[in-house]
Amino acid sequence: MPDLLKTTCRCAVLSIVACLLLPEPVSARPTAQVKTSIKRAENPREEGETLILPYAFSSETTELVFGVGGMRKGFYQEQMLVGGAAFGGEDAYGAFAGVWDYRFPFSRRTFLSVMGMTGDYPNHRAYAPPGKIYLPRDVARPGSNDSDPDIFIAGSGKSNWWEIKLDYVLPMGAAAERGRVRYELADGLLTSAPSGGEHWNPLESGVSIVTLRQYNRYQTYEQGDLEAEGTVHPFELGLLYDNTDFSVNPSRGSIQYLAVHYDPAWLDANQTWSFVELEASKYFSLGSSRWARQRILALNGWTAYSPSWNIDRNDEGGERVENGPPFLEGATLGGFYRLRGYRDARFHDKASVYAAAEYRYTLEYNPIRNVEWLRFMKLDWFQLVGFVEGGRVAPDYQPDTLFSDWKSDFGVGLRAMTAGIVVRFDLAHSDEGTNAWVMIGHPF
Repeated sequence: MPDLLKTTCRCAVLSIVACLLLPEPVSARPTAQVKTSIKRAENPREEGETLILPYAFSSETTELVFGVGGMRKGFYQEQMLVGGAAFGGEDAYGAFAGVWDYRFPFSRRTFLSVMGMTGDYPNHRAYAPPGKIYLPRDVARPGSNDSDPDIFIAGSGKSNWWEIKLDYVLPMGAAAERGRVRYELADGLLTSAPSGGEHWNPLESGVSIVTLRQYNRYQTYEQGDLEAEGTVHPFELGLLYDNTDFSVNPSRGSIQYLAVHYDPAWLDANQTWSFVELEASKYFSLGSSRWARQRILALNGWTAYSPSWNIDRNDEGGERVENGPPFLEGATLGGFYRLRGYRDARFHDKASVYAAAEYRYTLEYNPIRNVEWLRFMKLDWFQLVGFVEGGRVAPDYQPDTLFSDWKSDFGVGLRAMTAGIVVRFDLAHSDEGTNAWVMIGHPF
């Protein structure tokens, strides 16, 4: 095997390991997801998929850490997933555990997910004003669309979070008979009937889900005498309509998601806030070619608004935000999913708009199909991706503001289907630098 091909394979495997074993909360993608059971032709006995691995990982936030983690898909119930990981280094440590899509025995349509993580990191970064200080009116607030990328709080801090989520699958469309959709795959491509995509009608096609989530984040950033805090305890109520052919890797159809978030300032949260978001995605199949098993054009749009956001002014004319989501929540851009060419939560304001396009090229050739030592990863295909993104945050929801002075980036990605799960490694470039992201699932 050529050296370049070996390097590519190693990078793909490390990406898969890292994203499976180092999950973290990110505010993107619809919270609700189609409940699936997947039968792979390569696993005719329909056994659950298990992975336990030691690993090493290095990033600007954690520096070098070592750990071990594992997951089990199909544990107890076909659609259910359990997983956990723990890691540590010289200045960082963390532990994660979760259970996804447990179906209650009294209902075929109600699913529970619970997950959480605790960690301490040597190098957090927050694009937010320290504490509750007032800023002069002529100074761009850190994190705003025109803010200086070098103005942030960076230092050690804690990041602890947990959430609980209930999903109810509505009895219509592809889920009319039961709450989960069963897909059959061969070499990672759908061979069974699609769950949607032919026509838009929630009563006859696709899957509709009502979700209720309560999520919590305890996050602090400390730099000398400066400190920023991101403690939240909000609720989310959302409605998803997934009308794609294969929800894990769509090639045609569409997705819509509408959600309302509200934090009543209970427990130790000190501000009441709310925001509304709307996301839509569309997928076009361009068919196969000599070198590609699939060619897909994927489009995405997202917008958010915080009606509770208010600017408080003091006697000297200084300004600060009251009753707005903290810098990690709400109308936020930058990171794993939206504006990947910018740092996580780089932009934040009362309103935002975002758009993206991806060209996904699933290779006909699988370079590791016959590599014995990699078969345990169950890699069915590799996918090359090119993408462009644009968007901005704004202090009000006005078209003249939202659709001017956009931030943008572009990039490439390498993705893989492993045991029925899509994993990705994306590299994105913007005017503020280049970022690499590893995560489970497509960004949309």
